[in-house]
Amino acid sequence: MTDTQVEPPVPHRPHHYDDGTDLGSDPAASSPAPAAPKVQSPFSPNEEDLVAPLTVVLVRHGVTEMTTSRRMSGGGVPGPPLSAPGRVQAAKAADALYSMGRRTWLQLPHVTRVIASPIIRTQETAGSIGRRLGAHVETDDRLREVVFGAWEGLTVPEIVERDGDAIHAWRGAEIAAPGGEAIADVGTRTWGLVRELAATHAAECLAGRDVPRGLALVSHAVAIKSTVGMALGMDPARWGAIWPSPASQSILQVRARQDGSIAETHVLAVGIPVE
Repeated sequence: MTDTQVEPPVPHRPHHYDDGTDLGSDPAASSPAPAAPKVQSPFSPNEEDLVAPLTVVLVRHGVTEMTTSRRMSGGGVPGPPLSAPGRVQAAKAADALYSMGRRTWLQLPHVTRVIASPIIRTQETAGSIGRRLGAHVETDDRLREVVFGAWEGLTVPEIVERDGDAIHAWRGAEIAAPGGEAIADVGTRTWGLVRELAATHAAECLAGRDVPRGLALVSHAVAIKSTVGMALGMDPARWGAIWPSPASQSILQVRARQDGSIAETHVLAVGIPVE
């Protein structure tokens, strides 16, 4: 891993934009606010080549009956819906995201875009968030959970009884689940989405709106671990040490170049719990 990177503080100034970056703005103001100053990083090889930061909030779904019974619930099946406690967690996560840039994390832009895994529990969690933010929920298959294959629905003791220590080899990114995915494969697909979003953000900045933007990716435990692991440049064998609890938020700040490539990513928080 590289040395800890410290992002310079971002001045909290009002912005009069209709895309959610109107932090503290007065809609009745007659004169436009000055353009937000570009936040430069001391770690980029070419600071002038960076566009404004993109904040990516990774949100894990709320609990289901399979979560509480500690059974493998992967991305190969539609999966169970949220349980009653899971729906409460989803509502709390929605409030937490609405507060970002308003009451908490004042240096960050408002979250104005929500993208979710197609699995039922993430769609339900994203629905709560979208309603709170007034945002349409988009779906991207790359955010689905790891496919557990033959381990779907089993507990860890049941997997050990069936396949010995294969579960530990899988957790260490040595093998794929039987009929399923390897952890490293999940990181490849989720990070592909982050790269695509960074490129889109850079294009929007170059089109004349070079302002910070925020979005939420509603996903699953292994998918979020893998995304954070990719952001940190960690060996996939160590991604299992990252633990996002249900409905928690993990925050990345992506610094893209003008050509859309990612110069660096700052991990601002991992697994902020809702309770």
